[in-house]
Amino acid sequence: MNALEWRAVGGLSLIYALRMVGMFMVLPVLALYARALPVPASDLQIGLAIGLYGLTQAALQIPLGWLSDRIGRRPVVIGGMLVFALGSFIAAEASSIEGVLLGRAVQGMGAVSAAVSAWLADVTRTEVRTTAMAILGVGMGAAFILALVLGPVLAGVFGVPGLFLLTGVAALVSLPILVWAVPTGPRLPPTAGGLRMALSSGTLMRLNGGILVLHATMAALFVAAPLALADTLSLPMAAHWQVYLPVLLLSIVPVFPVIRATERHGRMPVVFVGAIGLLAVALGLLALGANTAAVLLVALLLFFIAFNFLEGALPSLISRAAPPAFKGAALGVYASGQFLGGFTGGLLGGLALGWGGVSAVFAVAAVLPLLWLGFAGRPRPAAPAAESSHRQ
Repeated sequence: MNALEWRAVGGLSLIYALRMVGMFMVLPVLALYARALPVPASDLQIGLAIGLYGLTQAALQIPLGWLSDRIGRRPVVIGGMLVFALGSFIAAEASSIEGVLLGRAVQGMGAVSAAVSAWLADVTRTEVRTTAMAILGVGMGAAFILALVLGPVLAGVFGVPGLFLLTGVAALVSLPILVWAVPTGPRLPPTAGGLRMALSSGTLMRLNGGILVLHATMAALFVAAPLALADTLSLPMAAHWQVYLPVLLLSIVPVFPVIRATERHGRMPVVFVGAIGLLAVALGLLALGANTAAVLLVALLLFFIAFNFLEGALPSLISRAAPPAFKGAALGVYASGQFLGGFTGGLLGGLALGWGGVSAVFAVAAVLPLLWLGFAGRPRPAAPAAESSHRQ
């Protein structure tokens, strides 16, 4: 990649990481915090608090991705980060679950994932775009790991309201980077009917459905996992990082070698389906044995091995299959699936928790990857259409 492309990759990866750290940092602690409020949250409210941001994200990714095709990426992303900061401050000031829910909903209205991905595509050449997208994905993965480790630690120091406050400040810190550090590049003229074309592509829609299921399983997991760690291991909230850190670090050890090997030997379809199956196995183990320490830890490790592989593979497949003339719209549909999955998983997890407890949450989550296997097919992305090569 040339200097312009590295500037874009570095700046946008940092923006994406700051936002993702803020969103994910509360996941390991939100269920316990909601139960400790002056008026304890119900199980359904806990699930909504975890997943509600995903509903507003899902609702706005497509229109904001489409808008970025027409008015430019920078104003859409700046506006989205300001709205995300506002939602963080609302949640930080909340003293009831209703206030937290409002803040999470407003956070989700800062739906910039599609615009960020399209911005990166604007300023990278076709031959290096997959690498650039992979770097963005690695940044998201690192942010995810950092968030799950820092969340319990910082919550023990500042409390959960302090986490929301730090999240809002981080979003504001990103604004100078967006204004001055990230270059813009020429964009293809928006194509009429682009959204319709994105929604009619069978390849894209299978991948969109996959990211929905993947993030639904993650949101459901975090409805129940903090409670399981507290009950089975007798760990206080501030010590949950002692489980998340080694599990997440160990989980990424096999992922990159597996990705390289599958791409080198053309085994992506088989390994992709196998990873979906591993998700189901891990969640099934949690449903049957989360009250046993060894089963809990092994199952969490297996879950994150599968999750990290699929989280890296899906964006790569989408980036190759999404037609270039309506990147914002196509990536908006993908991002909507991602965040709708977060909402769906949080809602299902909350309902299952009230119905049958922690084991029921894991059991319901285990069904989701089995449904995915029914429509996943063989992930053979279509070659993108020819694209202008005058990007620098």
